[in-house]
Amino acid sequence: MERPTSSFTDLLESLGLEPKWNLPEGRGTLEVPIATTVLALTFVDGVVMVGDRQATEGHLVAHRLIRKVFEADRFSAVAISGTAGIAVDLVRLFQTELEHYEKLEGTRLSLEGKATYLGRMVRQQLPLAFQGLVVIPLFAGYDESDKVGRLYTYDVVGGRYEEREYGATGSGARDAKAYLRSAYRADLDESGALEAGVRALVAAAEVDTATGGPDLARGILPNVVTVTERGFENVDEEVVRDLASAALEVIR
Repeated sequence: MERPTSSFTDLLESLGLEPKWNLPEGRGTLEVPIATTVLALTFVDGVVMVGDRQATEGHLVAHRLIRKVFEADRFSAVAISGTAGIAVDLVRLFQTELEHYEKLEGTRLSLEGKATYLGRMVRQQLPLAFQGLVVIPLFAGYDESDKVGRLYTYDVVGGRYEEREYGATGSGARDAKAYLRSAYRADLDESGALEAGVRALVAAAEVDTATGGPDLARGILPNVVTVTERGFENVDEEVVRDLASAALEVIR
């Protein structure tokens, strides 16, 4: 019997079980929830990743509590922007791919390998992108061999680009990066990186109407995670609340 492939997607294809898309001719006009702004930045011990909670349909707010930052595996995180439903499914498949590889090979895929494979998955979504259903992720993690945090941005055709300091994607990406351009320092510790990340998101929300800023009255807070030698960790909600409250004071 042929040995199972290390790729879960390739295994599905070999069994004829891969998803098949029958797209209509011409561009679609579907109004679907769009996930907006996510960002990440490196610090001396790893990476911080931050995502807002809002999804939009055209000029309307579709959801206020969508999650955009996920654990990919123990030492990496992935965040989504673009067509929300397709993006969440892509993350789930990516998580399955990494778990499948680890079970078959007995070791984790390298961080570089994970980033490359995610780019391949984005490229496979190209037929949907031509219909306007675009998904662009952000990927970051802790490199166990080099003992540093790394992060990667992507384009719509699956191009993968390593960012040395910070990166962002989504409608508020330009404004988030504009803030980080002046706030980022190479010697940031974890608390400094958390502060800069949340403030960059608030700065983006002040300019970009599709980006949802913190709403302390409603208890709507950004998703904030770190990935270090300890692994993937969600930042405590009370810590995020304090960071968001301070950011609102400073930015506004």
